[in-house]
Parts: sequence; C-alpha cells; structure tokens
Amino acid sequence: MATATNPKATPEWRVVDVEGKTLGRVASEISMLLMGKHKATYVPYLHSGDFVIVVNAEKIVVTGKKLEDKMYYRYSGYRGGLKEQNLETVLRKKPEDAIKHAVKGMLPKSRLGKQMIGRLKIYAGPEHPHEAQINATAATSS
Repeated sequence: MATATNPKATPEWRVVDVEGKTLGRVASEISMLLMGKHKATYVPYLHSGDFVIVVNAEKIVVTGKKLEDKMYYRYSGYRGGLKEQNLETVLRKKPEDAIKHAVKGMLPKSRLGKQMIGRLKIYAGPEHPHEAQINATAATSS
C-alpha cells in the first residue's frame, strides 16, 4: 500500500514529556502533532504529521473520579468474553495503553488515521531509544 504523504512537509521527531499533565489535554496536543495541523502545509487528505515520542507516561494525571469511574472494554467476540478494566488498573499495569487509546480516539477513523497512530511512540519512563532520529532531525533543520 502506497503511503500518501505531503511532499512539502518532511516529518520531524518531537518529544513530549507528560509528567504532571492531564490525559485529555496532552492527548489533543499529541493528535494535532500527528495530524500535522501545526504546519502551514497541512491538508486533511495527506499524511503531513510528525513522529511523536511520549515519555513519562506513568506520571500522567487525571482529574475528578476518573481513576475509578472510567472503564476500558474489550470484547473477544465470544459469549462471556467482555473484559473491563478501570483507568487506575490500566495506568498501573500499562500506562502506555491509556495514552494511546485517548490519542487514537482523536485521530481520523480511516487508513490515514492508522498511519498516524503508527508514528506515535510511548514510553513509561524518561528514557527512549530514538536519540539518533532526534539528533538527525536537529542536524538537518539547522
């Protein structure tokens, strides 16, 4: 499958530290970067967004009673196959999934949206293995 990208927009690598930030607000910021809406060359039918690296996912913050009340559901397709977890459990076991789920809901529901979510890299701690890409992007833009 050929990827339709905007020839005028070269993707950059951006690092977003989510320590102490609210889940929904940071998810909307990340989705804008993935879609490329911050660029002057944005068009909705081409992939012109950036790569986004999210660090410190385990230190994300939610407001209100969302830790107990917000539920995530999975259904296997079989009878009795409905699994549910609250946000507190998801953040304890795999905090990357909570952020990915929130961002994915804000992206287009199409092939283009699937390509965009593929450019999202999420890590629970402060370290990530993408230093070379960030340094290469900084060297070419200078």
